[in-house]
Amino acid sequence: MNLFRHWAPTLAALVLSACAGATSVTPMAGSTAGGWSPAAAAVRPVNLGWPGGARLQDNVRFAGGVELVLAEDSRLHSLSDLKLLDDGSFISVSDAGDLVRGRLRLDAGGRLTGVDQLGLHRLTLPDGAPILEKVDGDAEGLAIDARGDLLVSFERHHRIWNYGDPRRPRSRPLPVRSPDTDFPLNDGMEGIAAGPSGWRVTGESGGVWDCTAARCVVVTAPEPRLSDRDYRITGMDRDPRGEGWLVVQRSFSPPADARARVRRMDVTGALGPVLIELKLPGTTDNFEGIAATRLDGMTRLYLLSDDNNSARQRTLLLAFDVTP
Repeated sequence: MNLFRHWAPTLAALVLSACAGATSVTPMAGSTAGGWSPAAAAVRPVNLGWPGGARLQDNVRFAGGVELVLAEDSRLHSLSDLKLLDDGSFISVSDAGDLVRGRLRLDAGGRLTGVDQLGLHRLTLPDGAPILEKVDGDAEGLAIDARGDLLVSFERHHRIWNYGDPRRPRSRPLPVRSPDTDFPLNDGMEGIAAGPSGWRVTGESGGVWDCTAARCVVVTAPEPRLSDRDYRITGMDRDPRGEGWLVVQRSFSPPADARARVRRMDVTGALGPVLIELKLPGTTDNFEGIAATRLDGMTRLYLLSDDNNSARQRTLLLAFDVTP
């Protein structure tokens, strides 16, 4: 969602985060099978910024972060979500209609230091043609279902499509069940994740649904509609402990109060205590993506921000470890 464009100049002047020089990212090697092409980028490290910004629960530890440094015409801008695959790679999606693959680079202590092997794949329509129009390609969420298939949620033209194997996406995606509700044009299905028997969906302006191939059931109703000032769910992943989900929420109050929170969600849709809060004067941006996995007995979380293809915003990837 692009609500951040009008206040980005102010935010850019206020965000304080120590950054070193950028280093080039190794792109995906050569021409690869499955319609992927190499993508160029650079990264530089970021921390949590000045004291008083980030607030972490006692059992949460910052585990490194990077900013993707991109050319103006790069197709890696506007990344909306990410999920981790079982081969150690990650997959992301842009709200311009591209899938992105890569690998996370960790140091000997397990801290995030960069990404490698970046590649791009253009999303397609059910007839196999590449997506060309924004109304068709405004992808906002990703899920890997129980069969390992890649589900992509879109807004503007609200729907969920199944692209099959995320490493070799099918050229003709299959529509799958999505909530039968009247989503606002630019406030669609931002959160989607695997569920016990299908997939769970959240609307940015409210509502939680559990879906299967047969139907979607309301978990929490989307009324009253949430405003930009409210904390609204912009990303979700299954808790690797098998106990519900982890969500990232975003709040914005003009002219420049941008915040993000991470919380757990249970089967009823209820949210637990705040695990992570990001706000000024610390490192903050338009956080929309979240991925969770198990690492050394802890839950490792990755948060991704959408730069809205603006030179005044950043694509940030932050890592956090949550102990039991």
